[in-house]
Formats: sequence, C-alpha cells, structure tokens
Amino acid sequence: MNIAIIQAPLQWENPSANRNYFADKINAMHRNADLIVLPEMFTTGFTMNPNAIAETMEGETVQWLRNLAEKHNIAITGSIIIKENNCFYNRLLFVFPSGEIQHYDKRHLFTLAGEDKVYTAGTKKLIVDYLGWKICPLVCYDLRFPVFSRNTENYDVLIYVANWPEPRISAWDALLKARAIENMCYVVGVNRISADHNKHNYPGHSQMVNYLGKHMIDPTQQEGVLMATLDMHSLIETREKLGFLDDQDSFTIN
Repeated sequence: MNIAIIQAPLQWENPSANRNYFADKINAMHRNADLIVLPEMFTTGFTMNPNAIAETMEGETVQWLRNLAEKHNIAITGSIIIKENNCFYNRLLFVFPSGEIQHYDKRHLFTLAGEDKVYTAGTKKLIVDYLGWKICPLVCYDLRFPVFSRNTENYDVLIYVANWPEPRISAWDALLKARAIENMCYVVGVNRISADHNKHNYPGHSQMVNYLGKHMIDPTQQEGVLMATLDMHSLIETREKLGFLDDQDSFTIN
C-alpha cells in the first residue's frame, strides 16, 4: 500500500483556504497513492473556538473530501471540527474512494490547552479495513497513552494526525517509534508546520516508521508531500518470526 502524507502550514480558522491548499497538493501528485493522510484539524488549525467554524457531517468539507477521494480513487484521512447533537468533536474522518466515511472522535483531549472544556471526547477505537490492511487512526494527544492504542485487534498500521508543537517534538519522535515497536506495526505520524494564531510553532517531523522502529520516512521540517510503500508480506513474516504480540498482557479499558 502506498501512503502519502502532506506536511502543511495551516491557515487559521480558514477552511476554504486550507481545502484549496490540500486540493492543489493532491491534484499535483505525480505518484499514485492508495491513502493520503492530512494533519489534525486540517481545515482550521488547533482552535478552541469551534462555535465559529464547526461543520456537520453534511457540510462542505465532508463533501469536498468525498469528491476528492472519488476523483482520484484514493482514501483520505485527517481530522476536522464537527458539531453533532449540540456537541463539538475533534473528529477524524476516513474517506474511502467510494465516498463511504468512517470516523473516530479523539478520545484523549488535550487538557493543557483546555480542549476538554470545549470538545466532547470519543469513547470508541476505530479499526478500518482497507485494501486488505487493518488501520487504526488516532489523533495527536492519543500518542501519549499506549494502553488505548495497544494492538489487541491485530491491526497493521497505526496513524497519528497531529498539531504537535515544537517544545515537545522530541517526545513525538520517541513515542512514534515506541508505538511501532511495541505494537509490531507500521506507524504514520503527520504533523503540521509553521506558527498558528496563538504563536505556537509546529516543526513538522512527519514521518513513517516500520514495525521494528526503523524510519521509512525520516522526520523533516519541510513543507510537502512524502510517500512510502508498506509491505504486508514482510510485516507478517517478521511478526511470525518474532511472535512478540503473542506475549502481550490482557487488559480492559474503563
């Protein structure tokens, strides 16, 4: 499976400008991708002002994603702000080439920024079946909580979309590798770049790590589209040879 990740500066609370940016990047891609991964809150930046820019599941961005996925025969994932039943969600959307959508609401809300005061936390983990791959997509702060992301579903790919700031970027780098190693899976991490409206700087470091913790895409601060190819055969072969997942502890999450 070919995965493309787009490391981008985001325009603050400007969905139209951000949609145009990503459409231009996707339309200009010269290599075929099966899945494109966009950052967290890719239409707005990491805002605590959802009243002004929240959308619905019938809104413009959702339809835009459907149209783009169908046009290019690709899947696209990333998170946006959704209002539903009078609640706001930091919602990751996984859009299939057919236009079908599955979603995951961010479970671990970033209390340091007051995200838990504004948004409603999700409760359910999502496992997406796509092209014979099992994919677990999560959002930013989820990365710090390994119990929730533990590979009890035998997934193959773990995705984190983020707005992860520069002062803690060393934790981002370390934890992405840790999640890959402990879960014996590919890990894709997509972060934004540039400063936001609140003067928080984001250095990117989007990357892709294999099931042994080796970089397939090295962390970079450069804007652009990065791509790598995942190999199911080598993943299965390594898991069967090492058997680490067979020895993991059983647990329940409350």
